[in-house]
Amino acid sequence: MSDSDDGTTQAAGRPRRADARRNKETLLDAAASVFVASGVEAPVRDIAAEAGVGMGTIYRHFPTRADLIVAVYRHQIEACAEAGPALLASSASPHAALGRWIDLFVDFLVTKHGLAAALQSDSVGFEALHASFLDRLLPVCTQLLDAAAEAGEIRPGLHAYELMRGVGNLCVGAESDPRYDARRLVALLVEGLRPPR
Repeated sequence: MSDSDDGTTQAAGRPRRADARRNKETLLDAAASVFVASGVEAPVRDIAAEAGVGMGTIYRHFPTRADLIVAVYRHQIEACAEAGPALLASSASPHAALGRWIDLFVDFLVTKHGLAAALQSDSVGFEALHASFLDRLLPVCTQLLDAAAEAGEIRPGLHAYELMRGVGNLCVGAESDPRYDARRLVALLVEGLRPPR
């Protein structure tokens, strides 16, 4: 095979791979949205309709519901992790970036509670996912906290695990109680990180 043939093959393959990745991400976003609205037992046809694809496309990517649930969980972990540095670069201040990231984290947690319950039957698999969750998100939260502390916008010495655990506790039950607004309480928590004036 000549160099030009190799380049043509690679160039032709890249757009297809990128399209396939985008399609899969669209499908996972749709599944997460349906899971939040209707729970993880929602019909596959609802997910297909939300994603604008046929049911066969979903089954081709995710042969079982458990495969789809795990993929949604991993996809949301990755999206939340990637958002941290992007928010830090684009927000007016590190504290604003932290607040926006915590909002995304709350969205993830509300979805995650339903996913976690569905995955409990496979405790080994769930433990591996939880470890992945901590491995990916703790460094991102630490980066945001450090930046805000260095800017003098929050009190120093807060650990990412403490904050994430506290936010997680505030989110427990939020998805099933319309009278409880976890986001409002989490916003008060983030505001309370500011140093005394």
